Amino acid sequence: MSGVHIEIGRPQEAVKQWSSKSIYFSLLESNHSATTQAESAGFLAKQLNETHSHTADMPANIEQLDAWLSDHNEVVGRQYHEYLAARKAGQPRWYFGTKSHALFFLRAVAPTKLVDGSWLYGLMKHWQDPRLASLIKIYLEELGDGVEAMNHVVLYRKLLKLNACEDWKNLDEKFFTQGAIQLALAAHTDSHLPEVIGFNLGYEQLPLHLLITAYELKELNIDPYYFTLHTTIDNAQSGHARGAIDAVREAMPLFGESRDYMQRVIAGVKLNDVGLSTLDVIKHFDLQGEVVRILQSKANIGQFMHSDRCVIGGKTINEWLRDQDQVAVFLYEMEKIGWVKRHQNPEDSPFWKVIAGDKAPMFGVFTGYEQQVIYDWIAGEKIESMPMLARLGRPWRMVEKQSVAQEEARHKRYGNVYDFQSGNKITHQLRQENDFTQDQLSFERHVHGIDDEEKLMHFLVDWMSPAKHYTSIGLCATRYFKSHMDSLF
Repeated sequence: MSGVHIEIGRPQEAVKQWSSKSIYFSLLESNHSATTQAESAGFLAKQLNETHSHTADMPANIEQLDAWLSDHNEVVGRQYHEYLAARKAGQPRWYFGTKSHALFFLRAVAPTKLVDGSWLYGLMKHWQDPRLASLIKIYLEELGDGVEAMNHVVLYRKLLKLNACEDWKNLDEKFFTQGAIQLALAAHTDSHLPEVIGFNLGYEQLPLHLLITAYELKELNIDPYYFTLHTTIDNAQSGHARGAIDAVREAMPLFGESRDYMQRVIAGVKLNDVGLSTLDVIKHFDLQGEVVRILQSKANIGQFMHSDRCVIGGKTINEWLRDQDQVAVFLYEMEKIGWVKRHQNPEDSPFWKVIAGDKAPMFGVFTGYEQQVIYDWIAGEKIESMPMLARLGRPWRMVEKQSVAQEEARHKRYGNVYDFQSGNKITHQLRQENDFTQDQLSFERHVHGIDDEEKLMHFLVDWMSPAKHYTSIGLCATRYFKSHMDSLF
């Protein structure tokens, strides 16, 4: 199963540049082309080669992993305690100066969060191998075991939508690198199993930034549930951090020489360093630059939409917007004439009144995220003195866990009526067929018509891919798969 793996540290004849963004979206296609497979293999080999010289703090001796895990959690716990003490003593937030800064972060890490757990997908076709049980369990839990309210990607998609940050696909190349790594590991698991196991080991350890992020998002009226969920599910006693160490031990019999195995596991751990880190993304935020970027993104259409009666700095607005390089100067000119009154209540700026509010002349032109950026930029040094509702928006509500009865009703509504425990098909009447239910009913009929276990599981695994698992059918497929796995182990 381990196959032939690409040697790390071997000199490359020529350094080829791959597009992380292109590979990311290509790997999210349902069926990978031969070109995608080849390019993603080369991309993965390049990342392994570049991180070969990096140091990793994890031990090479598998017997020392438990102590390593315990020490790591103790260090993170002490650091978080220091953070809380500093905040209690009056220090400002360490990560997010404004709500727009936090929303920028949510948007910037979306390419990674929206493939959460994807690096384990390649293991699903090996569902019968008990040596991979811990890893398969982790992947199922990333998928919420098929429950929409617990599926990590569903949760993050909802978080983006709630905060009007859904335009993440327009992000620059550098924000897709880590997500591309995770998808590449999923696509090449058969030749990189130890690296997948190692990546999972590194990723599932509780980081300090996760705790601080959740704390500060809550302060800024942004629902932190996605992040608090990971602080609990990744715990060292019974969560993913523990399961990740168990997985290292469980898979070792697949490899004859433990030293080589552990070196490849460590190589996988190092892949967590590829791309922008959480702190890199946070530091990447430039409020002024983000305002300029937002206006530039509107310029292609905006240059035709304004009346020539309004002249600012000797040019019409249309003329300013025809040259995107002049947008920063345009902002300066608006300040000069008082259209933007920096470091004051944005409500006092004519520009804000034009873009914000249901009856504003430019209602709908700027998204909620974009308005938050502009609001924070105008308020500037006075941001913390602005009214809380205007500055932070309406209070968020924690996601409520559904009761068992609600979940059973959801499953029945989705038509999950095949009992893997007994092997019998339950004779609930399927929903009435119409244009909105054809895909679900077709899925159910197909599942109920497969009598071969291997074929059935292969079909379900396809729907559990990073591109599909968060859909209604993907969630249903995950529940079928989970039910069968529970009957095996």
